[in-house]
Amino acid sequence: MEENAQNTIRLQHRVITRDAHAISRKDISPNALRVLYKLREGGFDAYLVGGAVRDLLIGGHPKDFDVATSATPDQVRSLFRNCRLIGRRFRLAHIMFGQEIIEVATFRANSDDGSGDRETEDGGRLLRDNVYGTIEDDAIRRDFTANALYYTVDDFSVRDYVGGFEDVNARVLKLIGDPDSRYREDPVRMLRAIRLAAKLNFTIDDSAAEPISRLASLVSDAPPARLFDECLKMFLSGHAEKSFLGLETHGLLNVLFPETAKALNTNSSGALRAMVLQALRNTDTRIAEGKPVTPAFLFAALLWPAYCRELAILQKTGVDSTVAQQRAADRVTLHQAERIALPRRFSLPMQEIWLLQSRFSQRVRKRVFRLLSHPRFRAAFDFLELRMSGAPEVAEDVAFWREAQIQSPEMLASRLDSKKTLHGSEPGDLSAAPKKRRRRKPRPSPQEATP
Repeated sequence: MEENAQNTIRLQHRVITRDAHAISRKDISPNALRVLYKLREGGFDAYLVGGAVRDLLIGGHPKDFDVATSATPDQVRSLFRNCRLIGRRFRLAHIMFGQEIIEVATFRANSDDGSGDRETEDGGRLLRDNVYGTIEDDAIRRDFTANALYYTVDDFSVRDYVGGFEDVNARVLKLIGDPDSRYREDPVRMLRAIRLAAKLNFTIDDSAAEPISRLASLVSDAPPARLFDECLKMFLSGHAEKSFLGLETHGLLNVLFPETAKALNTNSSGALRAMVLQALRNTDTRIAEGKPVTPAFLFAALLWPAYCRELAILQKTGVDSTVAQQRAADRVTLHQAERIALPRRFSLPMQEIWLLQSRFSQRVRKRVFRLLSHPRFRAAFDFLELRMSGAPEVAEDVAFWREAQIQSPEMLASRLDSKKTLHGSEPGDLSAAPKKRRRRKPRPSPQEATP
């Protein structure tokens, strides 16, 4: 037994032999195995570690394979010509094999005797951590017990120092050390807890779950660029709906998407929330089917409630509709960027998707064809279909534009010019919406007509 004075963590080295676990080398990336063997040949300890070990134990198929080693980053680079060193907060070695990257990290120590490179804020947030130690030290530094498991090619066993093997089998997420301290050290761990619970279908242990709502505001101190990356992991990994519900449950939605949370709280009908959840379900389905999902569409859905609320506020003050739409889009985007660094390559098409929504009610021939040729039409139409889950009144527009896309230009033009209405046509008819009749001016009376 060993005891760490700082976190009062009792360590017990347990070896899970090959016949007691389900990990097979055939399920491990050949490149990761090359790295492990070469480090061992160089005289260093090396282990497959973290999420890959965890996922392999529960029958998953990890895409990323990380290695922990006793070699320093410079020593790793000396062994691999295809290696580059990255990071300031955490110094890492990336070993490149074409499109695959094997990330190699040196064992980190839990305490600094002054010879290392560690910096923390007064509140406890870790700014830099490049103090190296033993595998036992490294296990303590990891966030969850399920991520502190080490697989070795020496005898194909799994090494466990914090009880992670039992926690993986029980499908529970437990923090290593004092939860308050670990969350203050890195507030993004709260988001990781939500994401991993959703991805793995794990429960969050009560001791790890309790502080989240209390410390949620600390997440806003994380760099916006890092929060954007975390959001992509959370919502584009096939478990978006569960992740969103987890954020709501633990009070983190208010921190990540404050204006969306405010809009959902004031939307008594629940239509906006229903639409967001449907968007996330659709995202999960597309990812499961191997179809692409663009972050622009995802954020358009997540921020749509905020946009609708801001638009309504502006329109109540008498701002012109077209001006109000652009102003609402700009305000929501600007405010959200203060929390999550949404790149312009995503924020601009997101705004276009919003602004095109008002044009779907138009039936003037020129405007119909102009909208059909818009480069963002398909994404905007998909968004219109999505809105139907919470706003049935757009069903007529959906039917019109669905048919418009499959009709020849000649047939579409003919029907638009026919002046028929959707209300008086057969289902699927593309005839134009009713036009307002021009009111005739009353003829002047004989007395009024007299010069």
